[in-house]
Amino acid sequence: MASPSVAGPVVVGVDGSDAGLTALDWAVDEAVRHGAPLRIVHASLWERYEGVAPARSTDRPSGQVLAENIVGTAADRARRRAPGLALATDVLAEDASGALLHEAQGAMVLVVGSRGRGELKDLLLGSVGLVVAARAPGPVVVVRGDRHALEARHQRVLLGVGDHEVDAPAVRFAFREAAARDAELDVVSTWRRAAHEPVDHQLLTGEPGSALERRAVRLLDEALEPVARAYPRVRLRRSTVEGPAHRVLTERSAAADLLVVGARRQGRLVGLELGRVAHRALHHASCPVAVVPRHDPAASEGDG
Repeated sequence: MASPSVAGPVVVGVDGSDAGLTALDWAVDEAVRHGAPLRIVHASLWERYEGVAPARSTDRPSGQVLAENIVGTAADRARRRAPGLALATDVLAEDASGALLHEAQGAMVLVVGSRGRGELKDLLLGSVGLVVAARAPGPVVVVRGDRHALEARHQRVLLGVGDHEVDAPAVRFAFREAAARDAELDVVSTWRRAAHEPVDHQLLTGEPGSALERRAVRLLDEALEPVARAYPRVRLRRSTVEGPAHRVLTERSAAADLLVVGARRQGRLVGLELGRVAHRALHHASCPVAVVPRHDPAASEGDG
């Protein structure tokens, strides 16, 4: 089911790694879902290290050959997976993070793998993926998780709604994804009892934490109702759960094909502005994670 308001291509960064190929497959499927073109990019600084001119006119620098092989192999793989898909490839003479951040400006979504070529195996998330997810101006999907999630077998998109998600890009993105996948949208708002409040204290509220839970319910209503009217066919499941959002969403991601979280950009500051929820999801979620930024000059530090 194609999205009626898709703007820009699905852009995927490839580097020849297994994680990059997994991200490529996910990006191909995403482009098909939305009827969008696919743009495959590889960042390489081979010219800086080998020089532009080869030793002989018939020779090509090994770095150039490697870069061209990476994007050529990726394009062949994409065509086999989705014959007829409109796609383009490019080798960018930049560092990987800088190139992908530039590409994100015109993309419907930017897709990257959870680890790059040469990353240490014990890293939970590669450095490029972390930087891009933290700084990109638009949605970034870091592809991770088990086969059931990667193949969209759960038929569920998971969305975390926090205090600043009313009319937020993350909410609109999640509805769009659920509609394109014909999937259930599982929306979660969490609440936490004050540390000093006894679990069995009921003198004022009638039940422990009831005021906080009612606030979480109102937050869900305020965040969802405006967007839900535009997507009447999306099946909604609403939940309010006691506990820290970063832990609740990571645990529930085991039954989802995509976890969508918001990230608040602090005005024009440049930095790793993910917040605890997105940061934990990128490192520990059991499915691909979409980080969707909200540019809010008045935002305070952190997003939960």
